[in-house]
Amino acid sequence: MGKLTVVALRAVLLVLLAGSVFVQTVMVPLVAIDMRQLDADLAYLRVPFLVITVLGAVTAQVVLVCVWRLVTMVGHGTVFSPAAFRYVHVVIGAMVAAGLLVVALGALLAPGEAVPPGLVLLMGGCAVAVMGVALVVLVLRMLLGQAVARDVEAAWLRGELAEVI
Repeated sequence: MGKLTVVALRAVLLVLLAGSVFVQTVMVPLVAIDMRQLDADLAYLRVPFLVITVLGAVTAQVVLVCVWRLVTMVGHGTVFSPAAFRYVHVVIGAMVAAGLLVVALGALLAPGEAVPPGLVLLMGGCAVAVMGVALVVLVLRMLLGQAVARDVEAAWLRGELAEVI
């Protein structure tokens, strides 16, 4: 990966991380204030909605930090090592958690007439998409595992060859 690519990716990661912190520190309190004006029959949505929003931002932050660490490992040439698995596993877990949060939000909004059924269905589709991304990362993790195994095997073969020569 070239230096320009790494710099561009890190810039994007920083912007996304700053945006998620902005959501947690500014937008969630503003939404909480606005939600105080909800009808009495919708007041039960306030706390769960805000908790799901904050937890969703946390899952995004976890993914961003792990991707940052993996990019750092790429820069050092150590990404094809067992240490990379830790970050990939955390990304998979955070993506699954994000998908479950979207399902929880859909379930929270489903009863009653406050939210149109199409919006709940759309949230279900988003949950499937997020879980699909987690599965793609899982497949990439398997490819990483194969690459690490090949790297270990190549190192062993180089050592054997060096002994023969």
